[in-house]
Amino acid sequence: MARRGRAAVVLSAVLVVGVAGAGAVVWSDRHPGEGTRATAPARVRTTTVTRTDLSDSRTLPGTLGFGSAHVLKGTGQGVVTALPKPGVHAVRGQALYRVDDRPVPVLFGTTPFFRPLSKTGVRGHDVGVLGDNLRALGYDTGPVGTSRDDGEEFTPSLAAALKRWQHDTGQDATGTLAPGRAVVLPGAVRVDAVQAQVGDPADAALLTYTSAAKSVTVPVEATDVGTIKVGDQAQIALPDGRNVRGTVKALGRTVQGGGAQDAAAQTGPATVDVSVVPNRAADVSALDAAAVQVRFDTTTRKAVLAVPVSALLALREGGYALQHPDGTLVAVRTGMFAGGLVEVSGKGLAEGSKVVTAS
Repeated sequence: MARRGRAAVVLSAVLVVGVAGAGAVVWSDRHPGEGTRATAPARVRTTTVTRTDLSDSRTLPGTLGFGSAHVLKGTGQGVVTALPKPGVHAVRGQALYRVDDRPVPVLFGTTPFFRPLSKTGVRGHDVGVLGDNLRALGYDTGPVGTSRDDGEEFTPSLAAALKRWQHDTGQDATGTLAPGRAVVLPGAVRVDAVQAQVGDPADAALLTYTSAAKSVTVPVEATDVGTIKVGDQAQIALPDGRNVRGTVKALGRTVQGGGAQDAAAQTGPATVDVSVVPNRAADVSALDAAAVQVRFDTTTRKAVLAVPVSALLALREGGYALQHPDGTLVAVRTGMFAGGLVEVSGKGLAEGSKVVTAS
């Protein structure tokens, strides 16, 4: 802002206006410019220009737990003779329950065993689940015959590996696999509750399971969920006063509430569940469930110059300035507003500088 001739600085009004929830002083200066002097009050309050990190954050309530429970329904023939206790974790290759007093081990995958695997040459994704798990358990399954669409082939080498694994784990070492002789789960899940009883048929609903890892479920307004991304960092405030770091792992795909059919019972806006997992499981090892607060840092500005918002002078002709204690006005550009501070930049502005503030 260049000086035009001999400019007299006239203070015509001092107004307090709202800027991001705080006050800013409005100055009138016909020809404002760097180095322009305004008549400063005899006694003024000052603040220091600091270099800091600013984050645009929001804090929302959430619930710490193991997430939603899913029902495990048994398959095949027989009678349930042993069941796990709540809290037990499913382990790949180890028995989760017993049918007809025979162990039913856990394998990880997405396709259940829906048919007997007894004849070599058959192909399918269920065969791929068997092969992937045997290899993960350290068994040599020979050359892998796979197809993107048809899955893996049940080869003689795979059947031989299956037989060795069955022998090692106390199963009938037949080299074949019938439905109900192994259970497929999505991973190392945790038994949440047992629904069946010893003596029930094997094809009944046996138990419910959850994720083995604790997470925080946070309902976020559907209109705001787009500002949160998988992989974003968050801070979890626990009931004991500790703050621990977490990572956004999943965004829900189901909008809850907000529909016309729910209008009578609607008590708030439509929401989507966001899942946040603590970065260190040990941080929440003493808790199974708790109400917590989660802070999402949606935007962060690193190592920027900042002042309290109340230090801004809103110029009548547009833009902002800061005032040094001697009355000098320095034009500044504003950036992020966060936590009562505002990011500022401009020629002649430096960390440690003293500027006038309204409060």
